[in-house]
Amino acid sequence: MISYFKTLFNYDRHTNLLMVDQILAAGISFGQPVVLMGHLLGAQQTWLKRVTNSPIPSGPIWPEDWPAESLKEIIEQNHKAWITHLDSLQEGDIDTIIHYQNLRGDSFSEPHRDIIAHVVNHGTHHRAQIGFLLKSAGVATLPPTDYIFYVRGL
Repeated sequence: MISYFKTLFNYDRHTNLLMVDQILAAGISFGQPVVLMGHLLGAQQTWLKRVTNSPIPSGPIWPEDWPAESLKEIIEQNHKAWITHLDSLQEGDIDTIIHYQNLRGDSFSEPHRDIIAHVVNHGTHHRAQIGFLLKSAGVATLPPTDYIFYVRGL
């Protein structure tokens, strides 16, 4: 199961990079597509801190000051951190219940595996929003970002 989650995070990295390439190619250096990608990446960092029981820095989960040009580096950093985390786990660890608080201070408990699945699905959701915004801004063709296209290329 851990190897499957690593494949999902590799897919996430791949498709995030594709979308950032589209953002940059469209000449978009700020605005909603960049904010959405920043949120996607900031949320990945927050969830990783939750599952590793690390302090979560205060601040917005919607960073509006991350320049588009910095997003690729953040994608790589997040990917490396999540893969390192997954490499540190034993198979049974993904069934561990993670206790955490959301940014409002509400307490929750979820299995580790469900949080991992959420992080990847959250990214898919926001990449779709980014794609819609790019198409609305006149981008003619978007790259295929469905998971099945990714695994076909492996």
